[in-house]
Amino acid sequence: MQWVSYAVTAAALFVVGGVGARATDIGPWYRNLTKPSWNPPDWAFPVVWTTIYILIIASVGRAWNLADADSRLMVVVLTGINLVFNMLWSVLFFAMKKPLWAMFEVSGLWLSIAAMMVGFYSIDTLSALLLIPYIAWVSIAALLNLSIIRLNPAG
Repeated sequence: MQWVSYAVTAAALFVVGGVGARATDIGPWYRNLTKPSWNPPDWAFPVVWTTIYILIIASVGRAWNLADADSRLMVVVLTGINLVFNMLWSVLFFAMKKPLWAMFEVSGLWLSIAAMMVGFYSIDTLSALLLIPYIAWVSIAALLNLSIIRLNPAG
C-alpha cells in the first residue's frame, strides 16, 4: 500500500494545479505587462510545473513511506502549508492582478519549500533533494515577479 501516499499527493496536486491553472489568465492584462528580457516563454511554465509536481509527488510519497508515525504528521502539515502557498500565488498574481501581493506571498512559498526540505531531510535525504528544482524555480519566479513590479510601477 505504499502507492497510496503517491496517489494522495498526486490528487492534492491535481486540485492545486487545477486552481492555479484556472486562476492563470494569459490574457490582455498579462500580455501588456512589461517583462524582463529573460522572461521564459509561455510554453515553458506548464512543462516546468508538471516536472516539479512529479518531483513533489515523489518527494512527499517517499517521505511519508519512510517516516515513522510521529514524523508523518510533519509531512502532512508541511506539505499542506506548501500547497496552500503554491495555489495562492496564481490567484494573487493572475486572478487578482496584484503582483505586489504575490511578491510578498512568494516569500512564504519559498520558506514553505525550505521547511519541507529541512523536515524531509530528517526522514530521507533524497526526499529533500527532489525539491531542489522546486525551490530553484520559485526563486526564479520570485525574481521575475520582482522584475515585473519594477518594470510596471502602476501595475
